[in-house]
Amino acid sequence: MWEKLRVIFTIPELRRKILLTLLLLAIYRVGWQITLPVVDRKKMTQFFDTAGGLGAIVEQVAIFSASDLSKATIFGLGIMPYISASIIFQLLGSVYPPLEKLQKEGESGRKKINEYTRYATVVLCLGQSWFYVGFLVQRGLVRDDPALLGAGGSLTFSWQLTAVLTMTAGTVFLMWLGEQIDEYGIGNGISLLIMAGILARMPAAGLRLLSPMMERGIQLGSGRGQIGVETLLVLAVLFVGVVVGVVLMTQGQRRIPTQSAKHVRGRRVYGGTRQYLPLRVNQAGVMPIIFASSLLLFPMVLFGWLSNAFPPTPEATWYGFSSIWSSLSEAFQRGESFIYNACYVALIYFFCYFWTAITFNPKDMSDNLKNYGTFIPGYRPGKRTADYLEKVMVRITFVGAGFLALVAIIPTIVGGWMKIDYMVASFYGGTALLIAVSVAFDLVQKIDSHLVMRNYRGLLEKG
Repeated sequence: MWEKLRVIFTIPELRRKILLTLLLLAIYRVGWQITLPVVDRKKMTQFFDTAGGLGAIVEQVAIFSASDLSKATIFGLGIMPYISASIIFQLLGSVYPPLEKLQKEGESGRKKINEYTRYATVVLCLGQSWFYVGFLVQRGLVRDDPALLGAGGSLTFSWQLTAVLTMTAGTVFLMWLGEQIDEYGIGNGISLLIMAGILARMPAAGLRLLSPMMERGIQLGSGRGQIGVETLLVLAVLFVGVVVGVVLMTQGQRRIPTQSAKHVRGRRVYGGTRQYLPLRVNQAGVMPIIFASSLLLFPMVLFGWLSNAFPPTPEATWYGFSSIWSSLSEAFQRGESFIYNACYVALIYFFCYFWTAITFNPKDMSDNLKNYGTFIPGYRPGKRTADYLEKVMVRITFVGAGFLALVAIIPTIVGGWMKIDYMVASFYGGTALLIAVSVAFDLVQKIDSHLVMRNYRGLLEKG
């Protein structure tokens, strides 16, 4: 392995790409620490430490958006607006004919859609940052500086506009960083930014796990709410097992055998070879978990607000509105709630099939096989082949959805069983682990392509 790593840095082009990628990621991490000039960081920390459900929501959103709304930095929104705009245009591409036509135009159509996505990103940034800055002003999290405050003791409009434009420019700059990594670096730029944000949380999570044990000393046996050496060993073994399972299911394929037709040209016979069509078990990737967790934020926020607006009273009976809102608020809190986990699993299954139906078109695949003179043995080209591909995809999607649902609720199971913080348990499953593994594999494959092109063995090859 060390020899392969040495070979990577002996190739000038590959070395430049890796170093440039690391430099751009370092720039992202530096900007991630710069707070907006109007924000009181001490007040922000105190507020989100005691925010309860709101703090959990902010932490959950930060995992898959490379953002940190609890610190209000210039990169506070992360690339969440760009991801939202990309998802919107991908969904519209399947139902809006002009966009669907652009998608079929190849490289020129893709560039046009990317241009529209950038414009939509700026619009979303302006809207989200305006509401976020308004929330900070309403909660009194701005600095008590006479130069910033108006006559009424509130932040002036000019400073609010400055904060909004700063956060918008930060997100646009991150979008530009991702494009530079795509063009001049190595790997997918946006995915690497998200992965960097996830990995940057690991030291804090490890410190939160180990600090109680260090305070009372390393010893065997763990009491209630305490961590012992045996618990750390179980967590380490569990982490390795979950990562191996995620790797196997992420790379899992259903290979459908195909046969190409023979072509006789002169005295030579072309074609007639047997190949296979790979269908990924986890065709939807991490998108179903992102959609499901985002959608479950709405009832969590709504019922939490209603329970605060109508607090339960001693006079309230079981059918009273006060007790209903309080019960629903507790039911949709992330944790060991059965209702929350059941809804989470159901939504993951729904979005798995929904996203697969959008991204996988068996009719187009059947037509492509037919145009290239390839067929699946036992099935006639055309509708019979399309029906067979759809049936196979429905079956393997059921398995992939079950895998995603299991990975999604593992943090809840680990947190409840081991009595550890959710921030630590989130590295044993959920969106963070899936994104990290997927991006790591994509990065390794791109490095392998450079090595194989120069007649070197890839990182994953033996021998």
